[in-house]
Amino acid sequence: MEGLKDFKDMLARLECRNRRWRIGLVCAEDESSRMAVEWALQRKFVNVVFIGGTEIVLADKRFDRYRSHISVVRAESRDEAACTAVRMAREGTVDILMKGLINTDNLLRAVLNKEHGLLCKGAVMTHVALARMPSYHKMLFFTDSAVIPYPNREQRVEQVRTIVRICRQTGISRPKVALVHCTEKVNGKIFPLTEDYVEVIRMAKEGAFGDCVVDGPMDVKSACSADAMRIKNIKSPINGDADALVMPDIEAGNCFYKTITLFSQADTAGVLAGTKVPVVLPSRGDDAMSKFFSLALAAWCCYGEE
Repeated sequence: MEGLKDFKDMLARLECRNRRWRIGLVCAEDESSRMAVEWALQRKFVNVVFIGGTEIVLADKRFDRYRSHISVVRAESRDEAACTAVRMAREGTVDILMKGLINTDNLLRAVLNKEHGLLCKGAVMTHVALARMPSYHKMLFFTDSAVIPYPNREQRVEQVRTIVRICRQTGISRPKVALVHCTEKVNGKIFPLTEDYVEVIRMAKEGAFGDCVVDGPMDVKSACSADAMRIKNIKSPINGDADALVMPDIEAGNCFYKTITLFSQADTAGVLAGTKVPVVLPSRGDDAMSKFFSLALAAWCCYGEE
């Protein structure tokens, strides 16, 4: 499969699948979430189950034309809506969950419930984002800007494993993954996590993640610019052509996410991985287009698992 060029390409290919994935939208009171699923309905790659907030949905005349592709499930509270959505995902009634006007904590409490939640056995839940920036020549994945505050070595390994898998699902046969930091040298005394990078790179070379290139530490500019690597005399198989960035912690990841959307006019999408179904967990600052692209990425991840 040829790699995706941009979100327009992703949407066009989803339409060609002639398949509708079932979205469970939890608490659809916010306009941007309803707009995102309306666009997805227009592009014919989803059916939508509105879980909670049903009075607003039923009163929204925009959905009249899609009545055969939507359904509503009433809930007395946001917590009930979250639990109902998770149960439907476990039972296979919906393929994707999406957060609407509900606190992230409320939804994640249901997702992470040890008995009735969605966390895959032995998996690490992480947030994977995809960006298309005018200043970069291809789409760029990065993790984690929303879930894991300070990844330990085990979590770092799973972040790499997850992002490599999702890269392959989008047609990148040999993903180049950069382990990001403010330094290019391993220094366990000042920057302890750079020692974890050494272990992750060793595992990658031994084939733990399949066919991929993993290298670091390096800064974002070096990871994404061959000129920067040349000027700094950095020798790396990434060669300034990274497909994915693994951020050192949530602080760096979140700052990067907000910076590229504000100053680079980046189109972005994001999903939670490591769960039984993809979960679209948008930031409060994400607009309807970002949520729409996140639905497309989630549907693409579902397709890649088939």
